Amino acid sequence: MSKIKKNWNQIKSNDSWSIFKIMSEFVDAYDKMSKIGPCISVFGSARTKENNNYYKQAVEVSQKLAEAGYGVISGGGPGIMEAANKGAYQGGGESVGLNIELPFEQHFNKYIDEENNLKFDYFFVRKVIFVRYSQGFVVLPGGFGTLDELFEAITLIQTNKITRRPVVLIGKEYWKGLFDWITMQMLEKEQNISKKDLGLLHLVDSADEAVAYIEDFYKSHDLSPNF
Repeated sequence: MSKIKKNWNQIKSNDSWSIFKIMSEFVDAYDKMSKIGPCISVFGSARTKENNNYYKQAVEVSQKLAEAGYGVISGGGPGIMEAANKGAYQGGGESVGLNIELPFEQHFNKYIDEENNLKFDYFFVRKVIFVRYSQGFVVLPGGFGTLDELFEAITLIQTNKITRRPVVLIGKEYWKGLFDWITMQMLEKEQNISKKDLGLLHLVDSADEAVAYIEDFYKSHDLSPNF
């Protein structure tokens, strides 16, 4: 047996044991999240500072969502995540944080309800919880992680793996380049999506517009579990 094959077999021998840790994360999260009412997930950069306009918009939209009766789910860390939990706290709503162990910028913020502060080692488990317990998604400017969460949500909606949910992007100036590229390259040039798929995204510039879009959506759709 080659050295590479031997080392690979040693690595594989630990695979089955990791299933139990993955299961424990799912069980703990399902148990805690099932006790919370309908929520909206708010995505955005961990690096956004408190004096940034997008931080302020995240606070405002989350507070208005809380006042409308929704809980707010964030990634639990600093930046836009902190702003989302701060707004939920100020609005008297459920403030949920789905924290992930990261080497640099992640630490849970002080605005998360103590009983709603969940911790994850696995990104994919965390993303399942974001999607399963969200009635909608509000996305503010962010980096790769924010794009990952955004496209995860719209892919699941596009493929009917979850029921239709409102997906709102705040900040037209920030998102315009991406939206134009999706329209010109993915839709018109390569035809990799349909015109209907483009309608899964709704761009706005204010918290009021975002909340109004979500509330209008649920005038004709039921609040329900995703899967």
